[in-house]
Formats: sequence, structure tokens, C-alpha cells
Amino acid sequence: MITVLEESLLDVLHELVPLFEGHYRELALNQTEVPLSPQYGVYTARAQAGGVLCVVAREAGKIVGYFVGFVAPGLHYSTCLTLTMDIFWVEPKARGQGAGKLLFKEVERCAKARGVQRMFVGSKLHRDASWLFQALGYTEVERYYSKWLGE
Repeated sequence: MITVLEESLLDVLHELVPLFEGHYRELALNQTEVPLSPQYGVYTARAQAGGVLCVVAREAGKIVGYFVGFVAPGLHYSTCLTLTMDIFWVEPKARGQGAGKLLFKEVERCAKARGVQRMFVGSKLHRDASWLFQALGYTEVERYYSKWLGE
């Protein structure tokens, strides 16, 4: 059975770090040019300031999915507390069991409890999860584009 709860990023980071490599290998673009190198100090500082929402899905105590997002007033809309997704991932063997829906329903519940008014999420087009967000009632509002400019 999969359970989903908010957990402190500071308390769970040591469990998440080993999962980031698989997440990166599956989803990141330009991997030969851009190695995985998280700025853990930034995450820690934001978490200590209360600006991180971390929700973790577990099965038999083992992490099978996670969401990390930043909570802050919008840069253009200072009166609107906003949750902006940084990363989310569900382990391949946990997919198709409703883990993604459970994860985001708990994210929404926790965000509302914090007073968040608006939430932004995203999906990689080459590993599209937009079906999940549409099923949960999200509206597509924007598209991002990428172009490698390095050598």
C-alpha cells in the first residue's frame, strides 16, 4: 500500500539523494553537457526558512515518489502565495497504481493548509505527465522551450 505524507526536506533529504540519479537519467536533457549537481545549500536554506513543501510517497517505508516545491508570494503578484513545483518523480514500478494522483492530492492539501492560493506544475514533453495534471483539474497556461547554447 502506498502512503503519502508531507515530510521535512531537511529530514528526508538523505533518503532522496540516492533517487535523484535515476530521476535525472530518465528525465534530464543535455546530460552529456549538464551533469546532475544540485545546490543543496539553497534547498537547505529555503527549507529552514519554511519555503519548501516536500511530500513523499512510500511503500513499506521505502520512498517510491516525491514532490519538492517552493512556497512564496509571486514575484509579479505579491499578494498571491504560490507553490511552484521544482521536481516530482514516481518510481517506474509504482506508476499505474495511482501514486501520482495520491502524491498531488496530498501536495494540494498541504499547500492549502499553508495558505497557498495558486500552484504551478510542469511536465517534460519527452516523458509527458500532463494527463495526470489534466485529470486533477489543472489548466495548461504556458509552454517552455529549451535550446543548448554551450559548447
